[in-house]
Amino acid sequence: MATGGLSIIQTMLSKLPQSEQKLAEYILQNPHEVVNSTVQELSTSAQTSGAAVIRLCKSLGIKGFQDLKIRIAGDLMKTVEQGYRDIEPSESLYRIVEKTTSNSIQTIRDTSEIIDHDNLKHAITLMLNAKTVHFCGVGASNIVAADAQQKLLRINKGATAFTDMHLVATLIANADENDIVFAISFSGETPEVVNILKLAKERGVKTIGLTHYGQTTVSSLCDATLFTSYSNEAPFRSAATSSRLAQLYMIDILFLGMASEQYEETVQYIDNTRSAIKSMTDRYK
Repeated sequence: MATGGLSIIQTMLSKLPQSEQKLAEYILQNPHEVVNSTVQELSTSAQTSGAAVIRLCKSLGIKGFQDLKIRIAGDLMKTVEQGYRDIEPSESLYRIVEKTTSNSIQTIRDTSEIIDHDNLKHAITLMLNAKTVHFCGVGASNIVAADAQQKLLRINKGATAFTDMHLVATLIANADENDIVFAISFSGETPEVVNILKLAKERGVKTIGLTHYGQTTVSSLCDATLFTSYSNEAPFRSAATSSRLAQLYMIDILFLGMASEQYEETVQYIDNTRSAIKSMTDRYK
């Protein structure tokens, strides 16, 4: 069963037009009623129009009202979650551990619920067919790019992850027709990353994006876009922890999806790299 309807609404709430915000807030407050309503019944109860219901589904990136009801029904079957919690002044280490664990689990769960499996499959196919994948990201997103690069190199897939965007531009200027630019930006608006994607599009290079859920400049420039959750996060988490964790989670899914498609080759490549690393460390014993 599809899930994530309520989390998608919470994620997009502040970005919706005012007329759709009113309807979205009503759905969040009355989810049980929504799953048993028609479009007309919901619009009457929320004091809006049927057209507004359809527009809201479109804004949320959901196929239609029936799809939204199925997702909300899935949400209602789950245990109520704690949600995101920020640390407080002079917080005990016990509470910091507890809150960080809860927040991390929540981030991954929220991201899992907005994965578009068709889009995920498309991204995996693009990467499997690529000659080289050029990862690019700034700041914490570059840490994710480096992690993705080392994963692909271990299975004999060409990959780069430079921090210098001039070098990335140079690579794209001379990119093979089967290369891919993989842009990572939580905000979806990082200027350097946006410019790299524009250059890639000009050169006819295929692009994949990893950004927060919703319409962004990065997502508009990519052939396939993968999303992480964009929840109302605690201040200490917003830049350094949650986005990075969700991005790493999505890279793991991509890597394992690729590995599953070429299982025997992947196992052999990983065995080869493991042996090579072991031989290097044995020399220093």
